[in-house]
Amino acid sequence: MALTPEDVVNKRFQPTKFREGYDQDEVDDFLDEVVVELRRLNQENEELKQRLVGSDSRIAELQRNAASEQTQAIAAPAPVVVAPQPVVSSVDETESTNNLLQLARRLHEEHVREGVEKRDALIAEGHATAARVVAEAEAKQRAQITALESERTGIERQIEELRSFERDYRAKLKSYIETHLRDLDSTGVGTNGFKTGGNPAVSGQFATVAAGDDRQTPPTFQSFGG
Repeated sequence: MALTPEDVVNKRFQPTKFREGYDQDEVDDFLDEVVVELRRLNQENEELKQRLVGSDSRIAELQRNAASEQTQAIAAPAPVVVAPQPVVSSVDETESTNNLLQLARRLHEEHVREGVEKRDALIAEGHATAARVVAEAEAKQRAQITALESERTGIERQIEELRSFERDYRAKLKSYIETHLRDLDSTGVGTNGFKTGGNPAVSGQFATVAAGDDRQTPPTFQSFGG
């Protein structure tokens, strides 16, 4: 059984009675020194074992390398076969790229088609609105022109009526004045010192004035038309 420092530390001795022995303190101090030395020796032993294991591993590796080099030197060089590169990933990448391009092209065509449809709809709506506005403006213009023509016709008719009334009035007034002027020119002097003529109405009027009637009746004539 190998002696370890723990065995030395844990060792217990039976005390003796009635006979000579060693000083216990000195024995303990010496055992402590022995424990320290044993621990150092054990540590060195472990380090040496580890170095030995490492050396053995290195020697075995060198031997394997030497044997491998000898085998490669003796054996003929085998032809190098280049393994074909896998093309699955390249094909997949190309197919994915084509799919993305087709999707982008389809989206572009859809956007262009929607834009053309919206443009055509806006143009058609603009044309319809313009035609409606023009039709409403033309209808309003025709209605205004019709109203103005009707109003002008009414005004022209009133003007013509006023002109006709003016002509009739002037003609009747002229005839009235001329008639009275002729009557005045053709009257003679009556029994009362006034001239009397062929117009009985005028002679009667002057006779009434001469007789002393304070009321003077104005001459009457037919009213003007219009």
